[in-house]
Amino acid sequence: MNDWPEGWSGDNRGPRYGRGSAGARPEGARVMRQVRRGGPAPAGHGGPGGPSAPPYGVPQQPSYVDGGGYDAPGGDHGYASGYNTGHVYGRQAGGPGGPGGGYAHGSRPAPNWGRRIKLTAITLVTVFLVTTVATYFWADSKLNREVDLSKVIDRPETGKGTNYLIVGSDSRAGLSDEQKKSLHTGSAEGKRTDSMMILHTGSNGPTLISLPRDSNVEIPSFKGSDSGKTYPATGRQVKLNAAYAEDGPELLVRTVEFNTGLHIDHYVEIGFAGFANIVDAVGGVEIDIPKDIKDTKSGADLKKGKQTLDGQEALAFVRTRYALAGSDLDRTKNQQKFLAALSHQVATPSTVMNPFKLYPTMSAGLDSLIVDEDMSLWNLASMFWAMKNVNSGDGTSMNMPISGSTGGNLVWDKAKVRTLVDELKNDQKVTVTGN
Repeated sequence: MNDWPEGWSGDNRGPRYGRGSAGARPEGARVMRQVRRGGPAPAGHGGPGGPSAPPYGVPQQPSYVDGGGYDAPGGDHGYASGYNTGHVYGRQAGGPGGPGGGYAHGSRPAPNWGRRIKLTAITLVTVFLVTTVATYFWADSKLNREVDLSKVIDRPETGKGTNYLIVGSDSRAGLSDEQKKSLHTGSAEGKRTDSMMILHTGSNGPTLISLPRDSNVEIPSFKGSDSGKTYPATGRQVKLNAAYAEDGPELLVRTVEFNTGLHIDHYVEIGFAGFANIVDAVGGVEIDIPKDIKDTKSGADLKKGKQTLDGQEALAFVRTRYALAGSDLDRTKNQQKFLAALSHQVATPSTVMNPFKLYPTMSAGLDSLIVDEDMSLWNLASMFWAMKNVNSGDGTSMNMPISGSTGGNLVWDKAKVRTLVDELKNDQKVTVTGN
């Protein structure tokens, strides 16, 4: 007589199914037997002391049940019923990873949030640095460094702070015939200065001084920018914008320095097309128009009040002169007001933090700016930041002090100009008032 359950010895193992079996029951329909561990042995099957106990005390063997899974009391001491239903179970306690070495039922290791945050921070910083460096070199390559200030002779001593000569030219370079018509620029050849300003930056806030293009100045001796020939002074009295028309930026810088005694550190020039493109790139500039303006020559047709100007309207506004009783002084005030508003718009988070605005704005500005050979992106950024703060509490904007006119040219007040220049050279708070 065989004491093993269901006759598990030799070939007496009951009906067999599966590979190589002669049984009629297909393998796919077989119900997997489950192991019954830890419970009492069935009666008459080898329990210690039982009637059929083997003579050598064979230990209790696992028993198997069909279908129901592990038949432990309470159903919670191992694999629950439904073993073949697709559920995934963790390791039993005592295995690697859980309490005492194993995973609890359905548990997984807690995520290492400290490590994840660290990796995310490193990634973001790396992306930021790479983008910043790439943007710097891209922007630096677009600067048109065409003005050589080393050609300017007999220069005043450098003072404290930094002085920029900012010039708006009537250059029509890059404009199509249709654009010239829509912008009311005309088709004159060459280029002339349409506006000129000195921006001083230092420890006492920025100071923006407009130099009316009709200012009466003397053309000093100078070295030709192309010929290299030195031209002696003849005492000629001309309008300030004639210096630019005669020999370009270098002679203009030489003339401004000679007539003011102020050292110019950097030169920045922008034409009609570039100005309009920058305004459009930032989505327009909001400004408060002091009164209705209609000027057929500049194309301005604007109503009084706060409004947002696009590139075409902005260019017409800053060029308007005849709608202001022909006053170049009133026109320069409008130019100062608008440039401060434009710089403020460029520096807003909505532009700086939005790459879809920032890069078109930078591209439009850098493509159209002409600067001196020593101008860096840092210098240019400092200039725009100072322009933004001109109308703040520490900033000052003014026209060059005027004492009268001669032959239609505006004559500077020499005493006030001397005081103004001394204050700028020493980076002191400006006390002089302009017209």
